[in-house]
Amino acid sequence: MENLPALSFLWPKMLWLLVLVPPLAFCYWRLDRLRRGMALRYPALDVVGASARPSRLRRVLPPLLLLLGLCSLIVAMARPQALMMLPSRLETVVLAMDMSGSMRADDIKPTRIYAAQRAAKAFVDGQPANVSVSVVAVAGAAAVVQSPTRKREDVIAAIERLEPQRGTALGSGLIIALATVLPNAGIDVERFLDGGSARGTASADLSAAGRGDAAVPGSYPSGAIVLLSDGQNNTGPDALKAAEVAAGYGVRIFTVGIGTPEGTTLTTDGWSMRVRLDEDVLKKVADMTGAQYFQAQDAGELRKVYRSLSARLAFDKRDVVEITALFTALGALLAVLSGLLSLWWFGRVQ
Repeated sequence: MENLPALSFLWPKMLWLLVLVPPLAFCYWRLDRLRRGMALRYPALDVVGASARPSRLRRVLPPLLLLLGLCSLIVAMARPQALMMLPSRLETVVLAMDMSGSMRADDIKPTRIYAAQRAAKAFVDGQPANVSVSVVAVAGAAAVVQSPTRKREDVIAAIERLEPQRGTALGSGLIIALATVLPNAGIDVERFLDGGSARGTASADLSAAGRGDAAVPGSYPSGAIVLLSDGQNNTGPDALKAAEVAAGYGVRIFTVGIGTPEGTTLTTDGWSMRVRLDEDVLKKVADMTGAQYFQAQDAGELRKVYRSLSARLAFDKRDVVEITALFTALGALLAVLSGLLSLWWFGRVQ
């Protein structure tokens, strides 16, 4: 879809009719010259009510509008199509937020988790009133801390309650978020968590849910997952396996990488470790599910990411739409305007 032209035609051969426009313009120019010559040679033959010496604008504008209207009608006959962004049918967004200890790092001021919470709250406030938002906390284990709701104050309160914990189980968080988006799909979360790295493939989960065929990645219009993480996964099922299951259901997982590639040294409880942003997994998760990866290296950039993501979710589908009616209406409008100007200025249609 991304490689489709911005404008195409169902009947492109009709565009050959446009070659008639230059000869018509030339014929009008010749007739206008002859008429003006006759008016100068025989002033008594001048049409009553017509201006003896109309301005160049008055002579040129009505026929120009008429020719443009004719061009628009010919383009309409070719049945034009445009690649357009269409409004989303989104109903549920699940925020999966990494609450691992590495989110205490201060390479994003004042800390990764504080910046993430502020940006997430702004993101929630920016969602349309008809969209339900849920929050999944991801650490050594994952859990739904706020079920899907349209009450923004409940979602924001859940985000504010989040605290860093040990471990990062991105795969667990993603499969729980997926089950939250698709509560009636019969996704066997427990089976995936128990043996996800060995048996948690998309085909197995789809069979368990009673679906024979996998959907096209990114094709599910009613729900999406937004994962905010530094990408470091050290426990639980493989995040890519969870992404594979989500892709099989057509659910998009947008990923937001928080932190810097060079990272920083985090000291807590008497031990120190280097924590860096690991983008590889986050990029792969987004690519597999037909979504997009965003990266933020400071709090201001993170807020911009969420604004961009909100816009992407509001108009998230590119599709080809026939716009014949638009060109037809434009052609008719230009033709009518041409006639009205001629009647106004000359008392007749040029």
